[in-house]
Amino acid sequence: MFTKTSLSDWENLVKKQLKTEDIYSLLSKENLEGIEVKPYYDSVSRPLRNLPKVEESTQLVAKYHEDLQENVFAFLLDENVEDLEEKVIFVNNKDLAEHISPNESDRYFSLIDIFSDDSKGEIKVQLGKELLAKDFSRNLCVDVSLHQNSGAAIYQQLGIALAKTKDLTEIFGADILKKLIFRFAIGGNYFFEIAKVRAFKLLFNQLSKEFGLDEIPYIFAETSLRNKSKNDAENNLIRSTLELSAAMIGGADAVFTNDFKIENSDALSEEISFKQQIVLAYESIINVFDDAGNGSYYIENITQQFAEKSWKLFLEIEAAGGYCEMLKTGLVQKKIYEHAVLEQKWVQEGKLKLIGVNLYPKLEPTKTVEEMYSEKEIKPVRLAQMFE
Repeated sequence: MFTKTSLSDWENLVKKQLKTEDIYSLLSKENLEGIEVKPYYDSVSRPLRNLPKVEESTQLVAKYHEDLQENVFAFLLDENVEDLEEKVIFVNNKDLAEHISPNESDRYFSLIDIFSDDSKGEIKVQLGKELLAKDFSRNLCVDVSLHQNSGAAIYQQLGIALAKTKDLTEIFGADILKKLIFRFAIGGNYFFEIAKVRAFKLLFNQLSKEFGLDEIPYIFAETSLRNKSKNDAENNLIRSTLELSAAMIGGADAVFTNDFKIENSDALSEEISFKQQIVLAYESIINVFDDAGNGSYYIENITQQFAEKSWKLFLEIEAAGGYCEMLKTGLVQKKIYEHAVLEQKWVQEGKLKLIGVNLYPKLEPTKTVEEMYSEKEIKPVRLAQMFE
């Protein structure tokens, strides 16, 4: 049996090793999310129940290639492919989603978001009705990968996902909650991203209870483009591996790897990117657990902090008239812009470290923040673009 280490035991040991009485100021680490992170956890005040996922095992999704058809079970499709049998298919093209006719042997999921996500603040209701008429497992997508890649904070991504969901319930009714798939991009802050996936499960379930339901969200997680570099493809591989791991441990129902090459991608680089999932799933077996982060005091604590902060933002959005109304006024764009610019400045100052970009850099800055960002537009910007 291991003896329990008390907080005072830990403090005394660290004081001795660091040769200082002021250990907390030395060990504290600021973060852009405004989340309190302690250097030591020995308990959690409100232990969370297990947070299940929809799929029994996380789907490993590959971009379709004919030579993968025999061995890959789940595909991302941008164009129609004939004679697919017993596959899970994520439809990533609006025209394809409108015209595809599902067969009985395949499961279809629509990754089509019907929000405009610009200052028009429009919802394509007719497209939504057409997609809902399809015999898909999940018919509409709530996509916040754009927001992550544009520099939105985690709590902003979660609050926006809830607000978009609420807008959809007002149009299509509460039963729409059973027909949604949520698309998240997973960034490089490992434990925070695990907590992001878990926090959204809490939030979505809470929202569903407001409608007398008890639903679990279907989460499609993909690797971020935000922290990837054009000049360091090999570093991108390492970053995306950690992002996939965070998504699986957080309990995503499906994962997809964007090509680790920003430029000059080819069939080989796409295959290597997909095989990152294979290694994690079959050598680490982290894709089979419902909630692998459950029981970690640190992850439990930050999960609850993210959930509380995101719910507060969601209520603010609702009080302002909803997501679409805030897009029309430019408030959503401005909030994301402010966080994105701050994050970019942290990279520029070295507070956030990207190997090959601002740590052991190969290039000096070539672009300014003003050239890269606009407070009037939600647009993807890679942090490394400043140095390319």
